[in-house]
Amino acid sequence: MNTTASAVGYAAAILTTISFVPQVLKVWRTRSARDVSLGMYSLFTLGIFIWLVYGVLIESWPVILANFITLVLAGMVLAMKLKFG
Repeated sequence: MNTTASAVGYAAAILTTISFVPQVLKVWRTRSARDVSLGMYSLFTLGIFIWLVYGVLIESWPVILANFITLVLAGMVLAMKLKFG
């Protein structure tokens, strides 16, 4: 992959991945996930897992790294939703 495409991929990966940090922090601080959709986060987390598998299969580091980190963050929100409701 060329350098420009990799740079764009990493930039997109960083921005979309860090977008989950505020949600994780809010749920953690308030200990409330009442307004978080269980269905949405369940499907999203599954989708991110599949994107991670896809990234591994095509050996694309921007896809692998972004989706691994996003899977952890979305998984944290999902776990807190189950714990805190």
